[in-house]
Amino acid sequence: MTTTAENIAPRGNGGGLKRAKEALSGRRALVVGLASTGLSAARFLKKCGAVVTATDSKPLKDIPAAGELNALGIEVKAGGHEGLENLGFDLVIVSPGVPHGLKLLCDLRDLGAEVISDVELAYRFIDAPVIAIAGTNGKTTTTTLLGEVLKDAGKKAFVGGNIGTPAVEFVEREMEADYCVLEISSFHLETTERFNPHVGVLLNITEDHLDRYRDFGHYAETKFRLFRNQTASDYAVVNVNDPVIASRVQKGLGKGRIIPFSVEGELKDGLSCNGAEIIFRCSEKEERYPVADIRLKGLHNIENVMAVIAAARVLGVGRDEILATLKRFEGLPHRMEFVMERNGVAYIDDSKGTNIGSLMMALRGLKGPVILIAGGVDKGGDYRVLSSLVKEKVALMVLIGEARFKIKEALGAVTGTVMAESLKEAVEVSEKNAKAGDTVLLCPACSSFDMFRNYKERGDKFKGFVRAL
Repeated sequence: MTTTAENIAPRGNGGGLKRAKEALSGRRALVVGLASTGLSAARFLKKCGAVVTATDSKPLKDIPAAGELNALGIEVKAGGHEGLENLGFDLVIVSPGVPHGLKLLCDLRDLGAEVISDVELAYRFIDAPVIAIAGTNGKTTTTTLLGEVLKDAGKKAFVGGNIGTPAVEFVEREMEADYCVLEISSFHLETTERFNPHVGVLLNITEDHLDRYRDFGHYAETKFRLFRNQTASDYAVVNVNDPVIASRVQKGLGKGRIIPFSVEGELKDGLSCNGAEIIFRCSEKEERYPVADIRLKGLHNIENVMAVIAAARVLGVGRDEILATLKRFEGLPHRMEFVMERNGVAYIDDSKGTNIGSLMMALRGLKGPVILIAGGVDKGGDYRVLSSLVKEKVALMVLIGEARFKIKEALGAVTGTVMAESLKEAVEVSEKNAKAGDTVLLCPACSSFDMFRNYKERGDKFKGFVRAL
């Protein structure tokens, strides 16, 4: 089945770095935020001949790469951003973790500086077709899986962006690829101008990062920026089972050709699932993908797989090639990862489930009674939207972290609730209350920073506590 009028021809990076040097040489550039993305952007700009300053709110002792940057001739301003608006910068690269409304950025915009993300910067010099995956949940799994499908099909695929390698490194290293597969966050999309993926994938939009956005509508509109520059030769792969996305599709999404997918109901054109098979209908032709052949489990992963099938077929990968990868791909750590079974109780690590939407999808995908470990740093969502699902699926909530009181207030009336002082205690309480056939699920619906460095450390600790039972 051909899903495109004409598949875009794969291309390498070509003269991207040369063009970047021509465009950036001599520009006065400021990089705001010095985590891995900011460091890559600073090095790239310097290599291209820009006059670069880098700044971070952290003190100098907490910026390990400051010495390296200084050795490259990059001035580092640590501990705040005072006075930087008066230094004549005309290009500002803002790292994903830095709020778009930061006073420094607002001042620099008012003075005429161009404020963009590293992804926007890289896109201007990437010659290979870009496939961008966005959404509140499932981005990393979908991005990784699509990269694997392309590689298994004999394509050169660069996989990066919000995961792994920052996009600017593709240009800086003069890497060769048929396709650039990028995970894109809403933080990246806030400052895009020309960014236009040949294939844009939007998996879902649920409440997240409301501590950063004015409201949910503002957050959703930022996600839709993924499609704002698409033309009739581009593709928008969208989850129309998500009510926010479905509503926007009806109103008009952009100029790209829409390929919808949904786990509920049948679609005349697009991808749907009847439980046993994923069915892809296009131009009165049909392909079927047996669910039993898919290694990834869970309803949310069926959605991720649908998105991958759509994108891969647009790029010319055959059905059998896609299925071969789906049969072997096991998923990623801390994303509904099966840890072990003990006394008939399954333990699952979904530490990457850092928002309400991810918890919703996790619970929807589990059948038996669930003992839920949740909590951490609240991100501003309304846990009450989970009430009916928690009442139906959760036998006991074991709550940890700063948000445990808010979660108890929202959901404590619909199921049993225990407050724990640590993750170790939460695992022990869960084990004592679990019966054969139950599932103990770590899906915090919160960020980890009150108790752990990141979700990975939280998930690793959980697995260690479980295995020590």
